[in-house]
Amino acid sequence: MTMIINETLRLYPPALSIFRRVSREIRLGKLLLPANIDLIIPTIVTHNDPKIWGEDVHLFKPDRFAEGVTKAAKNPMAYLPFGLGPRACVGINFAMTEAKLVLAMILQRYAFTLSPTYVHSPYQRLITLPQHGVQIILHAL
Repeated sequence: MTMIINETLRLYPPALSIFRRVSREIRLGKLLLPANIDLIIPTIVTHNDPKIWGEDVHLFKPDRFAEGVTKAAKNPMAYLPFGLGPRACVGINFAMTEAKLVLAMILQRYAFTLSPTYVHSPYQRLITLPQHGVQIILHAL
């Protein structure tokens, strides 16, 4: 279930970008970043880059995460749905546990199918949303 959630968050990250301020001058490879500038890290772009994730980047493949998050991509820091490092989302463990619990409870009680009218159309604003809502049909078990 963790691999499915991770792949879903890769394709549809909750936040499309991460914003950071450079506190002191720092060199990143050949790039010199001056202090007090703002950076925007486009999560949605990073998560959809074939140079990082492979040519099948747009396919839903939970097996990418079979060996963990750090080995899922060519760059171990490429997976950013909750940010990274000391400024990462403090709720990551709670969010993952809650998602697993809710999914387990739903799957114990229901089978589900996509609505015949479903059209895949993610809508990106500050977050990624389904443009036409979540179109699934639940069937009690």
